[in-house]
Amino acid sequence: MKILGIGVDVVQNKRIRSLIRNKKFLSRTFGAKEIKISQKFIDKTNYFAKRFAAKEAFTKSIGTGMRNNLNFKDIEILNDKIGKPFYYKSKKINNIIHKKFKINNYDLFLSLSDEKDYSIAFTILQTKNV
Repeated sequence: MKILGIGVDVVQNKRIRSLIRNKKFLSRTFGAKEIKISQKFIDKTNYFAKRFAAKEAFTKSIGTGMRNNLNFKDIEILNDKIGKPFYYKSKKINNIIHKKFKINNYDLFLSLSDEKDYSIAFTILQTKNV
């Protein structure tokens, strides 16, 4: 296994709180699954702030930023059955990673955390041990 990239991002929660009041921002930035899951939360600020940070951390881990027709909405963060966050590996994400790194098998690791004022995400992209 080889680490191909790491990314980290921190966001101020109050910035996201004001942005998520705008429905256009939500629909441009978050996928349908992310928005649907957010309905389970009374205070959605930290939920969306962590996911926004994760999207930024992902683009840093691949080293391209928002290029190659990649949009925030293309990067979806979901949770497994016990609540662990993960990146949904869509065809578009797979194609971008394949094109950039010439690999088909990879792992994306994601850690999210928040507190009153800030949310943070840390991402590792590495080759998969097959």
